[in-house]
Amino acid sequence: MSTTTTTTTHVTSNASFSDVVKGRRSVRNYDSTFKISKEDMTELLTEALRAPSSSNVQPWRFLVIDSQELKDKLLPIAFNQQQVVEASAVIAVLGDLESYKLVDKIYNRAYEAGYMPEATKDAFISRTTQMYSSLPPDVARKIIYTDGGLVSMQLMLSAKARGYDTVPMGGYDAAKFVEAFGIGERYIPIMLIAIGKAAKEGHPSVRLTVDEVVRWNEFTL
Repeated sequence: MSTTTTTTTHVTSNASFSDVVKGRRSVRNYDSTFKISKEDMTELLTEALRAPSSSNVQPWRFLVIDSQELKDKLLPIAFNQQQVVEASAVIAVLGDLESYKLVDKIYNRAYEAGYMPEATKDAFISRTTQMYSSLPPDVARKIIYTDGGLVSMQLMLSAKARGYDTVPMGGYDAAKFVEAFGIGERYIPIMLIAIGKAAKEGHPSVRLTVDEVVRWNEFTL
């Protein structure tokens, strides 16, 4: 792993997946001198984009806020949570209500990559576009929130594997965020994720056991 610097840094890790999962914590105190390079942030986001989504529509969109001026602007909107200004960046995870408009691009790329025959590609484009463009608003939002949660978790695990720390944030004024950052009506704020290098480790926490939350074949909790 890299050491803390005041310049952009590329971090790699040989940690096992188990180490990453067990080591990830919600960190709220960050080294404000540590900056993640745009190159490494791009690679991290590229890994996050491998997350699954309904019909592979990929409705997630991201706003990476790493300007100190804009983090200061975000601070009161996020109820003055200090990680907003101390972290290297805050990633706003958004959902696109019109993501189906990119379905042709997604499936054409799959066809060009040899993943499906042309007839299948054409059928998928037609069926998926028709279905998603006519979904009731509450159903569309439920799908987008589900997919947004999947990509957010993948982003945080990718960050931890690279030696970075994160904290997901639902505590912010979504309406003020949308207005302050010029987010269009077609986009839904899902969560904010602060990312950087911990100045103080996140608190250890406990989980319920498998025996307490899992039943096999018949649900009797």
